[in-house]
Amino acid sequence: QVQLVESGGGSVQAGGSLRLSCAAPGYAYRNCMGWIRQAPGKEREGVATIDSDGSTSYADSAKGRFTISKENGKNIAYLQMSNLEPADTAMYFCAAARSAWLLVNRPEHNSWGQGTQVAVSS
Repeated sequence: QVQLVESGGGSVQAGGSLRLSCAAPGYAYRNCMGWIRQAPGKEREGVATIDSDGSTSYADSAKGRFTISKENGKNIAYLQMSNLEPADTAMYFCAAARSAWLLVNRPEHNSWGQGTQVAVSS
């Protein structure tokens, strides 16, 4: 059941940038928000997470290129993606959970957005 509202995504050339947004109305008790991506034929990957205290975590593939941020008062998270590569092509799902570890490792308990496609061409 979709409970978060995502926006952003699209198609860009390699080296370009995109920003994803995710709103989680009524989910203040969910302490952590983040994105998980799924590409055809590849394993699901936790891209980035952010806790209510601002603590962040990133997949190695995202470090130095992606930045996650959050407006706590509005429960909205953003994922700024720069220097995009074709390998970043995937469906990106916003998620919320009680902790970053749960969000990435126990996704069956997450609240989810509807997903947004990111396509990066070479």
